[in-house]
Amino acid sequence: MATKTNPFSFLQQVRAEVAKVSWPTRRETMISTIMVFVMVAFAAAFFFVADQLIGFLVGYVMSAGR
Repeated sequence: MATKTNPFSFLQQVRAEVAKVSWPTRRETMISTIMVFVMVAFAAAFFFVADQLIGFLVGYVMSAGR
């Protein structure tokens, strides 16, 4: 059975754990953010091209019987 922790003790524990975190610098955050946007753009372009190609191929197959 879990023991109850009083709120003051809990906040002290949280503060101690947050102090252990290695926070990124502003530069690291900006580089990571830019990389995310670049990868999203690549993924969007890839899926757009794939969707257009599949749509063209399906249209071609469907109209082949005419």
